[in-house]
Amino acid sequence: MTLAANLLSRFKRRHRNREIVDAIYAGIVARSRKPQFFVECGLPDTVMGRFESLSIHVFLFLARCRDERQAAPLAQDLVDRFISDVEDSIREIGIGDVAVPKRMRRLAGLFYERVAGYDAPLRASDADALGRALLDRALKDCPPGKGDAGALANYMIATKAELDAVPVDRLLRGEIFEETA
Repeated sequence: MTLAANLLSRFKRRHRNREIVDAIYAGIVARSRKPQFFVECGLPDTVMGRFESLSIHVFLFLARCRDERQAAPLAQDLVDRFISDVEDSIREIGIGDVAVPKRMRRLAGLFYERVAGYDAPLRASDADALGRALLDRALKDCPPGKGDAGALANYMIATKAELDAVPVDRLLRGEIFEETA
């Protein structure tokens, strides 16, 4: 294969991978914006509440990919896309260039703190423990009596099961939820 043909082949593959990651990310964003998370579960309909919902959904996708060696590059590309989107969003709300790296470190830290807190209860399908983890993190700033950690925990467990049922070949094509298939 000539150098030009090799470069063209890699470009096409990278472009296709970007399309797949964008499709998965669009499905995750659409799911994370459903009113149920803000109305029924009590996530605040604020910038941080939307970050919490998006973080939960990115985490659920990563949990699906965890044991699939073939999906590891896809998972990393999705995290990169998520971080890029969060950075773009904080710039859009007026955070200056000088403050962006500090905010990004804080938000990345929050995300990975949530991953660490939600992982064990999700693996065990322990809705009570997951609910407590959600109360300590995603629902921490929720007004008393407004957050339904149990409903959110049950949703996460059900969505993890839904994602686990997606065959890896569909996952690698960017088809993660029925509405994106």
